[in-house]
Amino acid sequence: MKRVTGIGGVFFKCEDPKTVKDWYQKHLGLNTDDYGATFEWRDNEKPEVKGRTQWSPFPKDTKYFAPSEKEFMMNYCVENLEQLVKVLKEEGVTILDEIESYDYGKFVHILDVEGNKVELWEPMNE
Repeated sequence: MKRVTGIGGVFFKCEDPKTVKDWYQKHLGLNTDDYGATFEWRDNEKPEVKGRTQWSPFPKDTKYFAPSEKEFMMNYCVENLEQLVKVLKEEGVTILDEIESYDYGKFVHILDVEGNKVELWEPMNE
């Protein structure tokens, strides 16, 4: 079973998310929207499947990264979230919540060995 298949997102805290998004749009050419910027890519093993990586600045007082107190959170793409969660539980990994499903994929949050919150995402294929 494959575990992580790619980076699904980079999320970080900042003083003023709108100003940060505008700066990155103006100076680095990111095509930003309300959520940040989305990068599309293709996997070498499955070039017919589109992959996405989300870049998102969050307000500095967001609770979304809790219980981690870090200024960032990583999101990793996975192939079979339900199976992976079963294996991670067997391995003693802290699972923070139940798997949630949306029209764009399934999500769950875990803690790594240093207490960083990690988001796992099984994208819906187009």
